[in-house]
Amino acid sequence: MEHTDEDLGRLVWGEAEQRAARGDTSYVRELGEELADRHAAAAERVREYDRHLAHVVRVLALSPGRDGLAQLLRLLDAKTPSGSGGNLRAIASLLAEHHRVADLADAVFDRVERDRLDELRACLFHELVLRGVDIDDFPGLRSWPLVRPGWHPLAWLPPYRSDLEAEADFPSRSMRGATWEIPTGLPTEGRVDPPAPRTTEKSALRDIATVDVHETVVSAVNAGDWGNCAAWVFRLDEPIAPDEVPALLPTLPMPCVEGLGPEGRFEIAVRPADDIWRLLFATASMGGMYGSGVQGAYGRLWAWRSLAGLSGAPAGASAEAVERHALQSAWFHFEADTDWFHNEVGNDYGIAALSPDRRRIAVLAATDTD
Repeated sequence: MEHTDEDLGRLVWGEAEQRAARGDTSYVRELGEELADRHAAAAERVREYDRHLAHVVRVLALSPGRDGLAQLLRLLDAKTPSGSGGNLRAIASLLAEHHRVADLADAVFDRVERDRLDELRACLFHELVLRGVDIDDFPGLRSWPLVRPGWHPLAWLPPYRSDLEAEADFPSRSMRGATWEIPTGLPTEGRVDPPAPRTTEKSALRDIATVDVHETVVSAVNAGDWGNCAAWVFRLDEPIAPDEVPALLPTLPMPCVEGLGPEGRFEIAVRPADDIWRLLFATASMGGMYGSGVQGAYGRLWAWRSLAGLSGAPAGASAEAVERHALQSAWFHFEADTDWFHNEVGNDYGIAALSPDRRRIAVLAATDTD
């Protein structure tokens, strides 16, 4: 069968039922095959248009100066492209990387009324904050926290850059590509590896993480679409000192350390809270090997959510409260030669947090290897 679109529609709605009623089901099947072929071809055309549109948007976003910025905003305002061309999170990140803050403040944040570019503004605002922009220097940016929609998930974030966020990592993008590196490597400083051989006796502690807590802890890794992650929380019978954590972790009932023998590699380092935030942010914002992450604004949100879950901050706590809780916690970064981890450079890490009351240990394990 080969029909025009008009004929095909007429046959589907005008003849298919009658042909089937007369027993000519082979005709109906052939009609279905033609429709399936056309559907596949049309879907490929749509994907091709998406790729073309995404590149056009990228060219405008990366073109320096006010004119390219104005033309991009005009396109987005008039058409709001869907698919990859309409990824406002990514567009906001590109704009923050490649344009002068003064131009962005004047062109993007110059409207008081609500419109279809509010998502772009919400993301761009936090991209700029993370890059150290003082919003008080620009009237458009200064007014955004006052007019932004309060229900928006990014409204939870503070309108200033925390000291924990000062070393955030960002990708470097050009017209045809991008480079980035997620700081997953275990540092040489702060190492507190427990002496080997370690005990093979397992701890009697049990995981008490609720579904909500588990989802909060793994927020950043899930946002970055890594290969696998898991979280556990243990309530201790009595407070322990931070220097007791390295020996305790390999004994906890966690799949990420199952099979670790007394001489197996278990390396661990004490890390400041800002290093942990930086790792979580890079995981969420830049993503794993098969994705591009959720960009800076939402990466910031999910990094804070994971930090809250790991440190044991109360549900619904403000960003300021989470920060205080995180700074009072003791943080550890570890690696282990076990089957759960794949031990490929840059693709595995473990984080452990001892809460401020020293009675709770939370662990996040992440791997980006299938």
